This record gives sequence, structure tokens and C-alpha cells, in this order.
Amino acid sequence: MSKTRVPGHAAVIETHLSGYDLINRPLLNKGTAFTDGERDQFRLHGILPPHVGTIESQAARRLKVLREFSNDFERYAFLRDLLDTNETLFYRLFADNTEEMLPLVYTPTVGEGCERFSEIWRKPRGIFLSYPNRDRLRDILANPLFDAVRVIVVSDGERILGLGDQGAGGMGIPIGKLSLYTGCAGIHPGETLPILLDVGTDNDERLADPMYVGWRHRRMRGQDYDDFVEDFVNAVHERWPKVLLQWEDFAGSNSGRFLERYRDRLCTFNDDIQGTAAVAAGTLMAAVKVTGTPLVDQRIALLGAGSAGCGIATFLLEAMVADGLDEAEARKRFYAVDINGLLVEGQNDIRPNQRKFVQSREAVAGWTLEEPGRIGLADVVANAHPTTLIGVSMQAGAFTEAIVRKMADNTPRPIIFPLSNPTSRAEAQPKDVMEWTGGRALMGTGSPFKAVERNGVTIPINQTNNSYIFPGVGLGVLAVDARRVTDAMFMAAARALADLSPALKDPNGRLLPPVEELRSVARTLAGAVARQAIADGVAEPLDEAEIDERIDAHVWEPSYRPYRYAPLVVKTVEG
Repeated sequence: MSKTRVPGHAAVIETHLSGYDLINRPLLNKGTAFTDGERDQFRLHGILPPHVGTIESQAARRLKVLREFSNDFERYAFLRDLLDTNETLFYRLFADNTEEMLPLVYTPTVGEGCERFSEIWRKPRGIFLSYPNRDRLRDILANPLFDAVRVIVVSDGERILGLGDQGAGGMGIPIGKLSLYTGCAGIHPGETLPILLDVGTDNDERLADPMYVGWRHRRMRGQDYDDFVEDFVNAVHERWPKVLLQWEDFAGSNSGRFLERYRDRLCTFNDDIQGTAAVAAGTLMAAVKVTGTPLVDQRIALLGAGSAGCGIATFLLEAMVADGLDEAEARKRFYAVDINGLLVEGQNDIRPNQRKFVQSREAVAGWTLEEPGRIGLADVVANAHPTTLIGVSMQAGAFTEAIVRKMADNTPRPIIFPLSNPTSRAEAQPKDVMEWTGGRALMGTGSPFKAVERNGVTIPINQTNNSYIFPGVGLGVLAVDARRVTDAMFMAAARALADLSPALKDPNGRLLPPVEELRSVARTLAGAVARQAIADGVAEPLDEAEIDERIDAHVWEPSYRPYRYAPLVVKTVEG
């Protein structure tokens, strides 16, 4: 059996591979950094140029090339190639240049990466489980290369960011998310596996594209689709009983029900629901400390009452209750607006996850409306005087000048979070919000935006991105071998994130730590998550020192290890 599947954290890596077989393994390739002694052992002379380099010189060379491309999509494609060629170098580049790399590896550039996935696909990464191969799932997952997998991110490509159905192109999301698990939390890349459930696509542009690499078929739905997902979950649980499975970018009609169906059967969570809610809550908790108005006194307007929006509202509702507010009173503080306007009792098509946030007819009876019979976001702002405005609607520009100015009229420090991704779908531009509020707004955005210059003052824009939450959650889960992921673990992560806010020391500072500190943020959150997992009874008891030791042991640093040749031992069966 090969000893090269996962190098892990070993001081010395043993492998039987040599020559091209060695340098074609992204997890093992060191490029020009192989020493002369290693070139002797592994027959690399002549394959590599004679120069012996270092990871530092390699990173500097790759960074120079990266910066010379003309646009971010070219940079994204370049980084994908680097990931598929030399993973250690890719993550060293990420670790040393996180602020620059994050928007290239994930949002907003990953959106175009998914749309053009077939155009740039070159080397296998992850697993495509297509519906025609539904009878081969276990054989595909049985590949020995995946023996060490601890974390899986899976998508079916139906709701990619705000871009809709991208079919097989949705694989860009699991690849990107797992890059952040490693880049931001240090989880070894050999322990991660991106999976795309290819059940077809209803995107006519993809189906008509001769370069499309996915299953060229209309998207499967109904019982056949559910059965396929069920078989997938069972196969994963059989293969990796302790794996952490993260659901990503499924349609709203599926994301919530899959989470409820499977959360008690394996260690799993949905980042669009729980991760988005936790980072929004953590940022809001930091913001309310700046405003001086406690969370229980906030009035929250929410544009977008789908799975992400209701996930945020539910999370904040639980936080209000935990802070001492009666649940019935807490519900009254939420104004959830969907495509049909404010959720009000008596409306048709109120979904189960929306019921907690339906306003009574009595509460809105005296409101003055712009359009009789429909209560829009502008009406909510004008009549309810919310202190916080959160957008997960995918409607670019939905936070209009009139709405934002009215918010600023009604509250001294309005909290405004246009969270929709990618950048093109953001409900408002930070520069505009700061202009309309006289620089008084406390902002969080889903994608990165440049700082706003106003009256000689530089105002940083907080990227309220899930990358602040899920890497730390994953690290904490793995460190203590948690059997399940509880809501309380996400709440612990949110509160730990709020406690890291620079604004606690400087009221004019950031609400969130700068992205260059994501690795230390993940380490802190992992400790909070691990302790909560033990308190919730989903992990074995450990003392504080043991928790810290386990977290440290799971953090992989992207540096080259020395290699030693170990011949492959082939076992024979005597008969």
C-alpha cells in the first residue's frame, strides 16, 4: 500500500513515488525546492532545472506572476492551476497574503469561476457524483486516496451565490470553501474532499455550451432526487463515520429540509444557514456594543426571508432570548420582507421557517403605505423605525438612498449589512451608504469592498463573510472528534467572534478583525466550539490544556518537509 496518501504533520515524509509520479502529486510536489539529496533518491535530476530553490523564493515568483494578470478571473484560474500543481506552495502564498488572496480564492471571484468552470477545468480535483453513476457511489468513494478524509463540502450547484443554477460548475464552491478550511484554519488539505452532486442543470446556457463538463440533462427533482441524496449520505457515513459534512449552495427548498433530516444522523451543518447566521450575529453583537443599544432593544429589518434570511433571524432571536428577552416579545422585533413584502399573518405561502417572524395585522394596522395592500421595505423603515437593516435578497441596489436616509433619520448609528454575494448582487454600495448616513452607519458586507474615504477619514468596511466562522467551527469539531454540530456551537463561535472585535477597544475601529488575522480567529473560535461541544455532550470530556493541545495538533503549516524514500510493500496471499 502506498504511504503517500496524506503526508500529514510528519517531520519527515516517506513515499515510494519517484520522478514524474512524485512531482505530479500536488500534495507532494515541491518543485525546484527538492534538495540535491532528494533528487538523488527520487530520480528527479533532469526533470527539474538544476537550481535548488526555497518556498519563499517560489512564493515571491508566483506572487509576481499573479499580480501581472489583467483581471481577477485570470488570477483565479492561475491560482486554481497552482492548487492543482503544488498545494503546499498555494497555501503558503495564501497564508502570507490572505487579504489579497481571499477575494480571488472565494467571493467574489469564485462566482465567475463557477460560471466559467468548464472553460478552465484541467485536472481532477474532488469527486463528481453524477446521477447516471448512482449505482457506483460506494465504489467511487472507496478510492484509497480518500482514506484520510475528515471534512467534506458538498453542493449540487443549484443556487450558486446569487448566480443561480450552475450545474457541474458549482464544484467551484466546495473547492473554494475547502481552500479556506486549510488557508484560514490549517486543516490539512489531504483531509478535505470537495464533492459535487451532478443531478443535471436547468441552466440553458450551460446545456447549450459544447464545453460544459457536467451531465447534460435537465435537473432531477422529486423523489428520484431525494433518493439520490439519501444514498449519498448513507454512502458517506459508511465510508467515513466521523466525517464533518458541510452542505453548500443548495436551493432554499432543499437546504433547510436536508439539514433537519440529517443533522442528527451524522456530523453536519449548512453554511448558508448556520454559518451566515453566526457571522451576521457575531458582527451585529460587536456593532451593538458600539452603538450602546443592547441586542434585546434592536429592531431588525430583514430583506430576504429565504433559508439564509430566516437562519439569521432565528439565530438572532435565540440570542435575544438568551440575553433575557421573552421570546414572544423578541419575535415582534423582526420585520422580514420577502418577494411579496412584509410577512404578515393571513398571507398565503408562509413557509414553516418563516412563521416565527410573521407580524400581526394589529401591529401594522396604522401604517402609512406607499402602495396600498403591500408592505415593502421602504414602508417598514418608515413605520417601524428599525435600528438594523440586513440584506440577503440578491437584489442589487435594494437599499435605496431614500431607505438608507430614513434609517439614518431614525437612529443615530444605523447598522446596515448588505450581505448578498457576489459584489454585483449587494443591496448597496458602502460608499453610497456612508454618504447617505453622513458616515454614521456601521456596515458589514458579504463580499470585500475597499475602505471608504470621507472627510479625510478612512472608514474600513467589514467583510461579514462566513470565512470568519466555518473554518474555526470545523477545526473545533475535528479537534475534539465531535459527533454532531449543535446550534449552541455556532452561537459560541458567534460570541467568540464578537469578543475579538477591534471596536471594543476603539469605537472607530473595525467590527471584525482584519482578514489577515483569520488564522488566529479560527484558532480562538475552535476553542469556543470545542468547549461547547463538550458541554453539549457531543464530544468526550477534556480539560482546557487537552483542548488546546488537540487544536494545535490539527493545525498544518504550509512548509516543505524533508522526504525519505520508502519502497512499496506489496502483500501477497499464499494459497
